[in-house]
Amino acid sequence: MTGLLTRLGRRAFGPREVALRPARPADAEALAHLHGQSFRIGWDAAEFERLLANRLSRALVGTNGPCGAPVGFILLSGVSPEIEILSVAVEPGRRGEGIARRLVEAAFGTLAAEGFQIVFLEVEEGNAPALRLYARTGFREIGRRAGYYRGAAGEPVAALTMRRDIA
Repeated sequence: MTGLLTRLGRRAFGPREVALRPARPADAEALAHLHGQSFRIGWDAAEFERLLANRLSRALVGTNGPCGAPVGFILLSGVSPEIEILSVAVEPGRRGEGIARRLVEAAFGTLAAEGFQIVFLEVEEGNAPALRLYARTGFREIGRRAGYYRGAAGEPVAALTMRRDIA
């Protein structure tokens, strides 16, 4: 019911403003919370602190307005000319507003300016919302890893490897 009310509210009042900015170490707790809401096995704040401190990582956060709380993020890691999307997550009540797409597209602009040319990712085969996002942002499947993930009941689920050129 909450999802229906959120969608109805969006239609009546339009999507709420989302500001994008680079992630900071102080965001680690909020990012861990978003990740935990989005994946069966969430990463803790210490893992986000480690990743955000790594010079090979890049991260953008979408917030409620310019000074608000994080509602989504994209986290990447790599060495030019290649980088990998490690995770994209959006607060459940804000999904469907295009936040993830804005984060992915903004990351492409930043990465291109830094000399990155290729973006890779792995996504669970049955993750329809993520697959739609990646198709809309120009990724194509280049491989498959059978049994890479575990489904909700513990069954093996394939990971799809995807690629997008940004140069």
